[in-house]
Formats: sequence, structure tokens, C-alpha cells
Amino acid sequence: MSFWKDKKVLITGHTGFKGAWLSELLIGREAEISGISLPPEGTDSLFSQLSLGTRMAGAFLDIRDAAALERAVTDFAPDFVLHLAAQSLVRRSYRDPAGTWATNVMGTVHLLDALRRLERPVTAVIVTTDKVYENNEWAYAYRENDPLGGHDPYSASKAACELAAASWRRSFGNAQFKIAT
Repeated sequence: MSFWKDKKVLITGHTGFKGAWLSELLIGREAEISGISLPPEGTDSLFSQLSLGTRMAGAFLDIRDAAALERAVTDFAPDFVLHLAAQSLVRRSYRDPAGTWATNVMGTVHLLDALRRLERPVTAVIVTTDKVYENNEWAYAYRENDPLGGHDPYSASKAACELAAASWRRSFGNAQFKIAT
């Protein structure tokens, strides 16, 4: 029997490439999944190709909308949350730095705050990136104890997500509400 069988799993960013693969994997593991994302970009997206819109529950909404996000989280009442939703393009982050920060940081904060208010146990995995570390051009891979940094708006906003998750983990995390990055 699969660990995921009948677990309620919320995936943010389920219409993106990684979110769609994760959705497909968890459908195969018989999890009860729901997604929160913007609509997929184009008809050739993996989300569309896998017909995930007909195979799982979900809502198309912007995670910057705190009230809508909280309603979706409360209505689904997940056991697990896998947070992949983000503005993840470095070049786009230069064109729209404020939008990148609003999506990546405040979207994550809105999600963490909605989860904090759930009256049930929930475990959240906040997905960031290796770009959260100060880029020192070292020959070795970055480690989790390396300093956070980020020169571009995308990298810096994801480093800020690490700080937000750590703050919520220290301030509100307990046996009912667990957070990992």
C-alpha cells in the first residue's frame, strides 16, 4: 500500500511542468489531490497534455489573493501541501521585480498563514531553489548552511521565502503544523 493512498495533498503550481508531473505521480499513488495555480500557459502544456484538469480537483487562482487562497485551503483541508507556485523565470524577474516578489514572497506568506489557521494537522513543503544561496562561484555545490543571498529579483525573492518559512516554522510550527523547505 502506498503512503500517499487517500492522503489529501494540495499542490500549488500544479499547472507548471514540475507541478503537473507531481500531480501525475500522486494520482498514480491514489492520493486525493487538489491544485491551486494560474491557468496553464498554452494548450501544449504538460498539464493539458496529461488531461489533469479532468483528473483532479483544483482552482485557478492567484496566490497573491490571500482571501481566495485561504478559502481554497480551508475548503480542501489538506494533510500535506507541496508549494511549487512561483514566478520562476530570472529574466521575467528583471522585467517585473515587484510582481516576482509579490508572487514568490507574499504568495508563500499567504499560504503559510492560511495553513496556520487550519484546525487539523498539516505538513507543508515549501519548494525554493539552489539560487537562494549567495553566489560565490565556488567549485562545490551549495550546502544548506551556506549564506542566503541572490543578486537577481528571482533569487532574492526565493531566499526571502526561506526566511518566511523559517519564521512561520519557529513562530507557529508545532505537532499540528510542520514546515520544511
